[in-house]
Amino acid sequence: MKIDSLARNVAVSTAGLELHYGATPVLKGIDVALGQGKTLALLGPSGCGKTTLLRLVAGLLAPSKGSVSIAGQVVADAASGMFAPPEKRNLGMVFQDYALWPHMTVGGNVSFPLEMRGIGRAERESRTMHALERVGLSAYAGRRPSDLSGGQQQRVAIARAIVGEPQLILFDEPLSNLDRELRENMVGELAELIASLGLTAIYVTHDHSEALTLADQVAVMRGGLIEQLASPDELVAQPATPEVADFLRLGGIAELQNRDACWFFGNSDVALMRADHGSAGTRSILIPVSAITPGEIQQDRVAASVLRSQFRGDGHLATVSLIGADQVELQVLSRQKLKPGDGVGLSIDLGQIRWFENSRHPHP
Repeated sequence: MKIDSLARNVAVSTAGLELHYGATPVLKGIDVALGQGKTLALLGPSGCGKTTLLRLVAGLLAPSKGSVSIAGQVVADAASGMFAPPEKRNLGMVFQDYALWPHMTVGGNVSFPLEMRGIGRAERESRTMHALERVGLSAYAGRRPSDLSGGQQQRVAIARAIVGEPQLILFDEPLSNLDRELRENMVGELAELIASLGLTAIYVTHDHSEALTLADQVAVMRGGLIEQLASPDELVAQPATPEVADFLRLGGIAELQNRDACWFFGNSDVALMRADHGSAGTRSILIPVSAITPGEIQQDRVAASVLRSQFRGDGHLATVSLIGADQVELQVLSRQKLKPGDGVGLSIDLGQIRWFENSRHPHP
């Protein structure tokens, strides 16, 4: 998806971006464009290239191929050798561990970037207090970071990132060091803060719920490529590949084979549905959690055995394997706790199944 980086209101864009370490490609051709005031989440497992992409935008790495533009200005271009260092890119960064200096006050931490730019003391103090006011911490300017909670330290890091009024803020897994409960609370707070400050942001995370909460657009990355770039709603409703659906934990992925006018789970004798005339081959499908209703084992239901179960706020989420096709694992939400080894009958709403285009044959 190549997009003209000079287009109006595009805050940052990349074109054909690649990075190689020797003969090893880490990024394999990345094309993205982010509008002003929007947040792009780079989502994927460790080693997929998301942090590398962030560092290329930041100017901490130079591309092997392709270019990076910020606010319509090319800041890196492998073909010409043009490369602007981080301090020339008008951006702020918020790191995993906040990178706050413990010997400085909160105000000192926030004003430090301005000091490095040679801005006078009076203006530094004015802009520092304004940045702290924007994140709700003006009363803490004289405190040490160690006196603050993890969430407050996060806000100090954001104040420091915005004090220079940059065009772009880069977040490198800023919540990953927090415990789960605090992280879940901070995600909503951070999303609200980004929106209220009108920031343009790129946000790296391996947590799908974080990305879906925070971002206007999510790039799901895998093996140095963007597997899918879409809004959170579109990602959930229409994952492009089985791998995207699996990473987002949208339900169970299964392979179906068409034999004897039925779609069977893999090589098993467990049939899911009848196949229309002309359908053939093997297809991958997603069976969302919402498509499955658990009950007693009966003739018109798919029989399964419970592998494990955990409590969620809206019930017990169980992973089950199909009896007769035990390589197929599905997720089931139940009001009652399902114990490992329990048998359960699954009613599957066929209309909710997502079929992936991994063959040339039409939707069955």
